[in-house]
Amino acid sequence: MDVLLVLGPDLVADRGLLTSLAGDTAGDLDVGLRVVSTAGPAETAEALAGHAGPAVVTPADPALMAAAPASVVWYDLAVADPAGPAHLHGRGVWGLAWAIRHAVHRLREPATRVAYGDHPEQWADERTPAGAAPTPVGVLIHGGLWRSIWAADLMEALAIDLAARGWTSWNLEYRRPDHHGWAATTADVAAGVAAARDRHPGAPIVLFGHSAGGQLALRLAADDPDLALAVSLAGVIDLAEGQRRFLGAGAIATALGGTPAEVPAAYAAGDPMARLPLASPALLVQGSGDGLDLVDFNRRFAAASGLTLLEQPGDHFDVIAPGSPIWAATMAETSRLISPS
Repeated sequence: MDVLLVLGPDLVADRGLLTSLAGDTAGDLDVGLRVVSTAGPAETAEALAGHAGPAVVTPADPALMAAAPASVVWYDLAVADPAGPAHLHGRGVWGLAWAIRHAVHRLREPATRVAYGDHPEQWADERTPAGAAPTPVGVLIHGGLWRSIWAADLMEALAIDLAARGWTSWNLEYRRPDHHGWAATTADVAAGVAAARDRHPGAPIVLFGHSAGGQLALRLAADDPDLALAVSLAGVIDLAEGQRRFLGAGAIATALGGTPAEVPAAYAAGDPMARLPLASPALLVQGSGDGLDLVDFNRRFAAASGLTLLEQPGDHFDVIAPGSPIWAATMAETSRLISPS
């Protein structure tokens, strides 16, 4: 399998840098890479028509999106108006790696798109293993500092890994507060989990939330006593202290709509540190090579809650990398907690 990378004429970036990053990413995915530069929409359309595998086009061309094959992912380095579920944007040069991963993953391991609401961002991608018995359902809640430039593709590799382990994976998208407000975000996570439960009655529900998604997972675990487990992967789980430290350049106050003094009810309901004890069991996972504030939050949360903290070498993204030792340890501990002997 080869990935086609199409570099359009209006691209503002060093093409050698993009090509090098694309080559490294394709190598990690064990696929080939073909790079073409085009002078306009006609050449881009011609390049796509002659390629049967995954493709990434940057910058995105809205005029071509509607007629393009489903195997194409469109990527803008800068923030752009989203033009569909296969349009990623706003992550800079590094985001090209995520676009290539998205193109390969969605072609290699297709998912069933399940809507749980009427808004275009209210959906989950489901992968279900063969077999009639209720398998555990892993609901994946992505992070990204609650900002809309980050999306469910962040968790695709874990979703595929869970399905390979015999789980049903439910990779959840939700409305982010920068465009829709904090109440919409928390309501969507609850509604998405409820939809997974309705779709798989009797199956244990396990949440896997990364970074900001870890906060959303533990917030729901404080409200929902029927979860089998909530796993926080490098979670931002002390919102009040995180805001005092201006974590993510003020991302917490931006997401919740203000500081703890300005919107105390939002912090009282949403801050996992303020919601102890949680209503459902939980597991904390943290890479020791991550940002020191996140290491601190998770150590203090474990001390305050009595929950198990699995801290091992790894950075912020090793905790969601299927081949990492810390993810293997996470799944071993998760299996132990949901299926005690």
